[in-house]
Amino acid sequence: MARMTITVDPDLLEQAKQALDAPTKADTIRIALTEIVRKQRLANALEHRGRIALDLDQETLGQQRQDAGPENPRPLVDR
Repeated sequence: MARMTITVDPDLLEQAKQALDAPTKADTIRIALTEIVRKQRLANALEHRGRIALDLDQETLGQQRQDAGPENPRPLVDR
């Protein structure tokens, strides 16, 4: 992790800390950054919805997950 000095509005940081139920200011910033990146990735994925043809049905997907098992994770689709 990188250490840095930044200027943050203390009231806004406290509001975010309460909204996220974060125990520390550092956790507040980490959670908030993680969440904004997650939301952006989701938005990017949704832009491609319906544009990528996957030849998978629910049964095949379930079987691939079962075959991989928790100790041997692998991509669900062969590349």
